[in-house]
Amino acid sequence: MSVRELVVLGTASQVPTRHRNHNGYVLRWDGHGILFDPGEGTQRQMLRAGVAAHDLDRICVTHFHGDHSLGLAGVIQRINLDQVPHPVTAHYPASGQHFFERLRYATAYRETVQLTEAPVSADGPLAVTADFTLDTRLLSHPVESYGYRITEPDGRRLLPEKLAAHGIKGPDVGRIQREGGLNGVGLDEVSEVRRGQRFAFVMDTRLCDGVHALAEGADMLVIESTFLDEDVRLAADHGHLTAGQAAAVARDAGVRHLVLTHFSQRYSEPAAFERQARAAGFEGELSIAQDLMRVPVPKRT
Repeated sequence: MSVRELVVLGTASQVPTRHRNHNGYVLRWDGHGILFDPGEGTQRQMLRAGVAAHDLDRICVTHFHGDHSLGLAGVIQRINLDQVPHPVTAHYPASGQHFFERLRYATAYRETVQLTEAPVSADGPLAVTADFTLDTRLLSHPVESYGYRITEPDGRRLLPEKLAAHGIKGPDVGRIQREGGLNGVGLDEVSEVRRGQRFAFVMDTRLCDGVHALAEGADMLVIESTFLDEDVRLAADHGHLTAGQAAAVARDAGVRHLVLTHFSQRYSEPAAFERQARAAGFEGELSIAQDLMRVPVPKRT
């Protein structure tokens, strides 16, 4: 059974709190499991959320601040301890290669799994699979940071009334899908384009071109909103977004489901982030992330 959902492992900015773990997010995308920004404590949060090391086949790190990467050591060792039977690919800023190597080999352990290092050094596609394309864009933060975007290829949606008009039914429905035509009737005559789903992950950054490019037309946008709008100057100084800024990006990009996360410890009222997001004019589905929350990717339209 195919599942597309975001599993939130942690939502804290800079330091964990009593109620928020360091960052960590797993995107379940059919048979794929992509772990984003494993901060400290991610391995334990995976256990609490019911996410196994076997579920992961890709790791994406936006940048090498500790709240986004200190959990790498434990996760990589767990992948090897559990002898995950498939290769795992890790993406991260190339400028942080020395940090990745230190975390990968932080302590002694037995390597049993093929872990492919695929560092990021420029905008563009990182991986093209049958199920999706993984792209990246440079963000604006005091250290080099990249956001990620997953795009499913467009497909076709069959139109029952058009099939009936051409007398196509039963096994012939499958044949025209497989072969692209049947008895002089083309697949495009009895179907329409079904746009592939799009998922975007944007962490520590100021507003910049990369943020807008990643968010454009996303079915789900997971984006940092470290600060509330009254602290916009502080956000800019530290390379972060406010709730209103993140929501305005989602509004202008036509995002269907907005997930706000990465909250400063200075705020204790999550509802304030929702109020400011709505005040910015975002009218789609909205989730204020909490640890261990599961958020389904919106169904195709």
